[in-house]
Amino acid sequence: MTEFLSAESIIVNLSSQIELQWIAGVEDPQRPLHEISAADHATLIGHLNLIHENIIQVIGKTECDYLQSLNEDFRTNILNQIFSSKTVAIIMSEGIPVPPRLIECASASHVPLLSCKTDSNEVIDMARYYLHDLFTSKETIHGVFMEVLGNGVLITGDSSVGKSELALELITRGHRLIADDAPEFTCTAPNVLNGKSPRMLRDFMEVRGLGVLNIREMYGDNALKRNKYLRLIIHMKEMCTDELSALDRLNGTRDTRTISGVDIPEVLLPVAPGRNLAVLVEAAVRNHILREKGQDASEQLVRLQQQAIEDKINAA
Repeated sequence: MTEFLSAESIIVNLSSQIELQWIAGVEDPQRPLHEISAADHATLIGHLNLIHENIIQVIGKTECDYLQSLNEDFRTNILNQIFSSKTVAIIMSEGIPVPPRLIECASASHVPLLSCKTDSNEVIDMARYYLHDLFTSKETIHGVFMEVLGNGVLITGDSSVGKSELALELITRGHRLIADDAPEFTCTAPNVLNGKSPRMLRDFMEVRGLGVLNIREMYGDNALKRNKYLRLIIHMKEMCTDELSALDRLNGTRDTRTISGVDIPEVLLPVAPGRNLAVLVEAAVRNHILREKGQDASEQLVRLQQQAIEDKINAA
C-alpha cells in the first residue's frame, strides 16, 4: 500500500498533542506530497540519522550540539543531506532556538522546518503512532459505532432496519457516537481493533426522514467520542413472530465475527414491533461485560435447576 505524506498533514494530525510552529521552508508546489511505501513506515521518523535517512528528521539538544561541534565543511555536507528531496519535514524539539543557518537551508531547499517545545523522544513516539495509523490497513464496515457503557459497540444490520434511529436514542440516553455509516477499524495490536470515523463524516449522522444531523451541535461535545476499541457487535435483524419463537430462549443467539484477523463477539438483536431496542442494547452490553468476567446467567440458571432436581431426588 502506498500513502502520501506532507508537512501540512503532520501538523494537522499532531496539533492536538504537540504545538508545532512552522518556522521556514515551503513545500515544493511541483511535489507537495511525498509518496511513501507502507513497508518503510517504521523508519519514517527518528532522531537525526544520515545512514538510514528518516523522512521526518527530529533534532533535539544532543543532535543540535553535534551539528554545532562539526567543522564548517562537514556541517555543510550534512545539512545538504538533511535538506534533501527525500525529507518531508525537520522538527526542532525541546524549545531549542532555531539556528539561522537551518532557516536558510529550509527556505532554499523547500523543506519545511518545524519547531516545538516537546521532548524529542515524545515527539517521535506521538508521530510514530500517527504514521502507524496512517499506513496500517483499515477495514470499513457498514454500521454505527457507539460507545455504550464504556465499551465500543458496532451496530450492524440491513439498510433501513433502524440502526441510526437506535443510535440516536442511545445518544439521548447518555451514550456516545463514534462513527455513523462507515466506521474504519485498524488492528493496532494483537486482538485489538481501534475504530473511528472517516474525517469527512465525523460528527454527522444520517437519519431517514430527517436527513443529515450534526450531533456535536445538537447534543454537545459529550455526545461524541473520537475513537474506541471494538468489543462487541450487535446485529439487528427484522423478525416475525414465528422467527422470534424459534430462537434459543436460554442462551440467545451469539456468534463471532472476524474483522482484520480479530475475532469479535456478535449478538443478534431481533427487531419487532413493541421492543425497546435501546434498553436491549444496554442489557446486551452489560451481559457481555459479565460474561467477560466469567459470569454466564444461562449457566447459573442451569446449575440452579440441576441442584433443585438433585435436592428433590435426595429428599424422595
